[in-house]
Formats: sequence, C-alpha cells, structure tokens
Amino acid sequence: MDSETLTTPNQPLNGKEEIDRLSLLLTKKELELSALLEITKSINSNLPESSLYKIFHFTLLGNLHIPKLALFVCDDTHWVCKVAYGTATNAKNLQPAPFMGSMVDISLLEEHSVAGYEDFDIAVPIAHKNQVLAYVFIGGVSLPEGYKQSTLLSFVKTFTSIIIVAIENKKMARKQLHQEALRKEMEIAKDVQSMLFPKQLPNNNMVHIHATYLPNFSIGGDYYDYIAIDTDNFMVCIADVSGKGISAALLMSNFQASLRTLVRQTTALEQIVQELNHSIISNAKGERFVTFFIALINTKMQTITYINAGHNPSFLVNNNNQVQMLEKGCTVLGAFVKIPFIEQEQICYTPGSLLFCYTDGLTETNNDALEEFGMKNIEDFLQQFPHENLVQNHEILSQMLNEYKGEQSFPDDITYLSCLLK
Repeated sequence: MDSETLTTPNQPLNGKEEIDRLSLLLTKKELELSALLEITKSINSNLPESSLYKIFHFTLLGNLHIPKLALFVCDDTHWVCKVAYGTATNAKNLQPAPFMGSMVDISLLEEHSVAGYEDFDIAVPIAHKNQVLAYVFIGGVSLPEGYKQSTLLSFVKTFTSIIIVAIENKKMARKQLHQEALRKEMEIAKDVQSMLFPKQLPNNNMVHIHATYLPNFSIGGDYYDYIAIDTDNFMVCIADVSGKGISAALLMSNFQASLRTLVRQTTALEQIVQELNHSIISNAKGERFVTFFIALINTKMQTITYINAGHNPSFLVNNNNQVQMLEKGCTVLGAFVKIPFIEQEQICYTPGSLLFCYTDGLTETNNDALEEFGMKNIEDFLQQFPHENLVQNHEILSQMLNEYKGEQSFPDDITYLSCLLK
C-alpha cells in the first residue's frame, strides 16, 4: 500500500495551518452532509437507478476526492459492476468472489493482494439485515490531517447503504407490482375459463356426460363443451390451447364463440374444423395453437363421427370392455393457414359404450420417479371400473392421480370428460 494512501501527516502545524486544517475538515463535513441530503431528496423524488448511481459516482469523486473506485452490486444471482472509474484495469470484468461473505472492511495489503484489484487499497462491504448487498473498492486516497480513515469509510458505508437499500426497495416494489398484476391476470383468466364450461351436462335416458377440471397454479386453456343440436344429435368436444394466462383463456373464449356460431350453421365437421383453424390464425397470428377433438353423436343411428385435430386420442370403450382409440383427424389448429389434410371417421357404438376425452395434463402427470401417468394407466382405469357411475369414477381417477404424483406438482391443467351412451 502506498505510504500516502489512507494516511495523515504527523508534522506539527502552526496556527494558520491548524485553522486551514480545521476549515478543510469542516468543509468535508459540510460536503458529506450536503451529499446525504441530496441523495435523500433524489430518492424521495423517485429518480431512476441510473441517476442514483451517477450521484454516487460524482459525490465520491468530486466531494470526497476518491480517485479510484468500483462498486459491485448483487443483482439477483450474480454480481454487476455499477460504477467504476480511475482504474487501469476494466473493473466491469472483475467479480468480487474473493471477498464474498465478508462483513468487515478488507485491507488489500501485499500478502492479501488479489489479481485485478491492484489499484485498490480497501474493500468495503455494504450489508443490510446480515446480508452483503454490495462491495465498494477504493484506492489512492490521501487524507488531510485529523481526518481519520474510519471516518471516511463510515461515510462511504452510510452513503452507499442509503443508495443500495433504496434501489433494493425499488426492486422489491417492482416485484410486488408484478406479482399483483399476475394475480389479477390469473383471476381474470379463471373467470374467463369458468364461463367457457357448460353450466349443465345432460343425464337422461340417451346420454350421461360428466366432466372434471383440475386447475393448475398457472391458468391454462383447457376447454370442453356439450352442444345439443336436435333430439337425435349432439356434439361433445375438448380442446387445449398452448400457453398460459389470460391470453390463452381469451383465445379459448374466442374459440368457443366461433365453434358455437359455426354449429348453428352446419354440422359438417370438416368445415367446422377449417373455419376454426382460420379463426385461430387470425387471432393468434401463429403464436399459439389449439389441439381439438370434436365428435358428432347420433343417438338414433348410434354413430360417432369425429375429427381429432392433434389432440390426445380419445377412448371409446364398448359394453364388452373393448377399447378403441380415436386418433384420425388432422394437424393442430393454428399451425397452417390451410389445414393440409383432414381425415374424418364414423364408427358405430353399442348402448352402454363410454367415450372418454381428456387433455395432456392427465397423461403428463409425473410420479416421484419422473414417470408419466401415460395412456396405459387410462386404458386400465377405463376397463377396471363399470361405467354406470361417472361421478364416482371421476373421483376415483382424481384420487389415483394425487396418489400417483406423490410429491410432484401437476404439470398443467387437467380436464377429462366421460360420455356414457345409453
């Protein structure tokens, strides 16, 4: 360390020199007080972080005459050099790793020198609530007679702490505002999504439909519907929009409105699917897509006509417990301006058959070994339990899922719908 650095001369002073010395000390105290008042006013004026760092820079350089300085601030998980001047090396390329965790001032004497920090004489940690938020490195300071090193470092700590804590409070306020915005968005998305689901599902001598929706923490875009057409025909569908939050919920809301409008005009599934694809392209601009399964069921002819648009295969279980997967259809909706191909299939069913539809949150649920629930477990479940009590079966499936996932969380919203054809 240079002998003039952070030291004071020991020669005796005459009367005039003593007056000059005291005058200089008084001036430094006035400058320190002025700096504290200025930074307090700046914080109260809600100046941006960049302005606070500029005030820090000019105060320590211009008022305290600290010729070499670097300020490192912990920004979430990494350290960032916010202010640096007077150094031969590029301080912004350094990291305070050798000093991390230290709560006391560190003199960088020869035996403690660290590569890259040769220009500095001391490291000053800035702590708040037993956590180091920043490090100030200073060097090349010559102190006037009577101005102690501890006095300088005390002011540097106080001044820096005021700025750093104010900036941390700003960050916390922004996070709280962001979290509040997300919370409100989730509430809106929940409200939108709840309005999509039909208020009542049929349970009569022709058909019994029951659905379960298990929401995730992040609201997705699951949707199911039942649309009566006439005494012999009705439609059931299930869909899942990519993404989360209010934008996904709003897109699915628009999807539902388009579907219900189209069904009033036609029951031709290929035309409905093409028009829905056009609607998604227009609204989502290629940023989202929708997987979709739709089935037109004729209870008089006992037929199911369906198209699967990139959705998980639905299961048809007949009264002999034989399982058929309904996979034929087309690509997901919203991926192409015009769907390149559509394959529609019509199958016959026997009374007592069960149509089971679901979203991928069901199959993608992981257990503690990170194994997916998968389609085989669904098939086994459908063959194991009688179809007469849909409500009870759905409760059993929900319990199975909770037990299967163990300590894992659900990866997505989960929706499943059972349609018992009598």
